[in-house]
Amino acid sequence: MATPVLTFTDRGIYCPAGDFHIDPWRPVPRALITHGHSDHARWGMGAYLATDQALPVIRKRLGQITAEGIAYGETRRIGGAGVSFHPAGHVPGSAQIKVTVGGESWVVSGDYKTEPDGLAEGFQPVPCHAFISECTFGLPIFRWEPQPQVMQRILDWWQANAAAGKTSILGAYSFGKAQRLMAGLGVHGPILTHGAVEEMTQTLRDQGYALPPTIRVTPDVTAKTHPGALAIAPPSALGSAWSARLGPVEEAFVSGWMAVRGIRRRRALGTGFVLSDHADWQGLNDAIRATGASRVFVTHGYTAPFRHWLDSQGYDAGIVETQFGDEAEAESPPDPPLAE
Repeated sequence: MATPVLTFTDRGIYCPAGDFHIDPWRPVPRALITHGHSDHARWGMGAYLATDQALPVIRKRLGQITAEGIAYGETRRIGGAGVSFHPAGHVPGSAQIKVTVGGESWVVSGDYKTEPDGLAEGFQPVPCHAFISECTFGLPIFRWEPQPQVMQRILDWWQANAAAGKTSILGAYSFGKAQRLMAGLGVHGPILTHGAVEEMTQTLRDQGYALPPTIRVTPDVTAKTHPGALAIAPPSALGSAWSARLGPVEEAFVSGWMAVRGIRRRRALGTGFVLSDHADWQGLNDAIRATGASRVFVTHGYTAPFRHWLDSQGYDAGIVETQFGDEAEAESPPDPPLAE
């Protein structure tokens, strides 16, 4: 029997014909990386290959590494495999990776979302024989509202807080979600940033991504100097001394997990906005259908129920055990929200 295009090992997804791994979680000689979040781009690889747009963030996070960029859509030969990177819509620079060996093509999705967000390169379906798809939100309860509606709800909250003399603080992951928020809200007033957010934002600005001006919070930046401002910070900054110095404040958490009331309750979050950088139930199904693949492997999320669903729809479906997390959504839920 012929060797599969990709195999699944204790180091990550592996291509025997090209002798490389995709998003490996243990050190390997050659790694192809879908995007810059630290659960996919890890330190210790001999050499890295990622999109030209993803590399600056990866270098910022990992320091001195041997790395090379590749343009979206460019096909490169690595050993006996042809590889190309295609927009995933997850965060700026994110990609799906297509691997072709002997006329058979497999695609590794990485993390993705199908709704355009005005910042990340928009998701493009990639025809293939086998598709390895994330399914972070692979349950029917996860169905996202259109981004403009969510942004309007956040704007209304911000304006109400400003009228009450309060600073509004949004907890959002420092790379991807934070910049998506500022791109959608920056025309409405000053935006303050936590240092971790500002560093990632400047890295993207230096690449030419269109982001509004922001003001890094320093000891001189307070609620008095910037009354009624919106601040964006990592979720860990909520309820901290950092947020207290902008007081009085109203805080909110921005994540797909805010679709589940029980998770907000367990985290003692009064306000949550549902905005995810991952595909929802419909997006997952639409993306898989658009590939034309007959074989689908699912990973990272509600793999068992989603695989069962795919089986019922006539796919040859399987589960791939990986060590990817939910960094872009701040954290995985503490327990499955099936009973919510």
